[in-house]
Amino acid sequence: MRVKFIVFLFVSIALALLVRVYYLAIESNRYYEKLSLNNTIKTEYVAPVRGEILDTKKKPIAVNKLGFKIQLRPHLLSKKHIKEFYSEIESVAKLFPYLDKKKMIKKYKRKNSFYNHNYIDIVDFIPYKEMMPKYSKLLLHDNLKIIPAPKRYYPFGDIASHVIGYVSKANKKDIQNDPLLELIGYAGKNGIEKYYNRYLEGDAGKRVVQVNANNQIIKELSYIPPKENKKLILNIDIELQKYISKLFKGKAGAIIVMRTDGSILAASSFPEYNLNTFVTGISQKEWIKLTTNLDNPFTNKLVNGLYPPGSTIKTGLGLIYITTKLYPSWSVNCTAKMPLGKRVFRCWKHGGHGKTNITKAIRESCDDYFYKGSLQVGINIMSEGLKRMGLGKKTGVDLPNEFIGTVPSREWKMRKYRQPWYMGETVNTSIGQGYMLVTPMQMATFTALMATGKLPVPHFAKLIGDKPYNPKPKDVLTPKEKRYLPIIQKAMMEVCNYPKGTATHFLHSKVKIAGKTGTAQVIGIKQDIKKRKLEHELSYYSRSHAWLTTYGPYRHPQVIVTALVEHGGHGGHAAGAIVSDIYNWLLAHKYITKR
Repeated sequence: MRVKFIVFLFVSIALALLVRVYYLAIESNRYYEKLSLNNTIKTEYVAPVRGEILDTKKKPIAVNKLGFKIQLRPHLLSKKHIKEFYSEIESVAKLFPYLDKKKMIKKYKRKNSFYNHNYIDIVDFIPYKEMMPKYSKLLLHDNLKIIPAPKRYYPFGDIASHVIGYVSKANKKDIQNDPLLELIGYAGKNGIEKYYNRYLEGDAGKRVVQVNANNQIIKELSYIPPKENKKLILNIDIELQKYISKLFKGKAGAIIVMRTDGSILAASSFPEYNLNTFVTGISQKEWIKLTTNLDNPFTNKLVNGLYPPGSTIKTGLGLIYITTKLYPSWSVNCTAKMPLGKRVFRCWKHGGHGKTNITKAIRESCDDYFYKGSLQVGINIMSEGLKRMGLGKKTGVDLPNEFIGTVPSREWKMRKYRQPWYMGETVNTSIGQGYMLVTPMQMATFTALMATGKLPVPHFAKLIGDKPYNPKPKDVLTPKEKRYLPIIQKAMMEVCNYPKGTATHFLHSKVKIAGKTGTAQVIGIKQDIKKRKLEHELSYYSRSHAWLTTYGPYRHPQVIVTALVEHGGHGGHAAGAIVSDIYNWLLAHKYITKR
């Protein structure tokens, strides 16, 4: 029995040893082979080249300048390699004397860590022409890598700056929202560049390589190219943009030139600024100059500028009046004053307009007609109608951070201020003052609705890759509004063509146009003031904003031109010549085919 036990013990030990030998020889070999594979095979992601932005005639308006960045091997700050590190920094600085050595060292130290095995950027961009004569010298340095790195460039500088937008270095928040930016380094920060950022940036490529213990590439195992250079073609004509910038020189405000289907041929917010200053970082001096400018060049007034619409809303309100509580033949006797409670609401024309119907009220911009009409119709119907016509909500334009403006109502005021609504506020709203605020983009679509009976979705994009972008206009008018719309259109034509039209004497358009002027007050007028000061008598920043929003040709609407001149005073006087010149340009360049 004892012998059997001893034999069993020896056999058990032998089996255990055999199992252990098998594990060490076979299974652990597989494990260490896998670890070895991880150590020698490296995956690199290849940054895509950002897509170009082109105008409607395929002229490049946002492109990539060819250049290179310089990278330095990680882990060179140890005692063993520190001399090597400073030597490489000196070599780069010697070849490119304008580079700041302290900045290169700082950039390296920020990214260098025990866990980082990727080469570190020490220079973001060297232009192609500068790099080529020195490229071969840099290749002699094993610690350095020269990587193609395109840089965004805007060939037209400040033209259409608020529309195009710019790219700049991605911050932590950008990277959290889009991890690809950690590889690319730059993101769209404004305008089209931001709105279409995900499309323009493309998709990363993937390269799998075998490296040795010194992190040197021995062999490329696979390569998937990046999806890059995705082109975006816009509806805007850069030549028209340049022309408008000349017309608006020295003025602040906004202008939109849009086809009646919503495709935008040109749009600008003034003052403009040079986009190229933001790509690699703006100087403090330039930053202070821009941020202290009282005309707010950083505000995209097209979609973020909020202004009282003034008399420009009389077209839509007039349509609401004559299709709800009033008849088209309803009229008032304008005596230039309307008492209401302890207040007197004045018409702009001293002496009044006399007997006034809807056509005359729009043509000559009679305030009294809209005052008295508002008391018949009421704020609820007015507010609901204006919202349906596209005010107080986003237009859907392809620009980021669009504001909605304000169409006031009883509910709105109670929600915002916890206060009741007063009749005087209804009267103020009827002439586009008080709480009422719109963006120029909203006013352009509102005018398109008056021109065609359809509310378009304004859009800059024409082709996204090979896909046309044509959002459908919205059908928002009631059957009765559609039936009576020609009355409003005729009145708008008289604004621009009849002797007493508020815009007629300021226009020289070769195209027969229709439109509406507006004067949006920025300061209140006290009740005890008997005679108003003229606009030119006021200090500049106390003057009213000037609106002129139009469509043409009158019989066959093709184009909307909406202009806002900040502190311009009267709409026709401030914007009439600008709008006329734009229509003449459009006619000469065949954007308008009928007069």
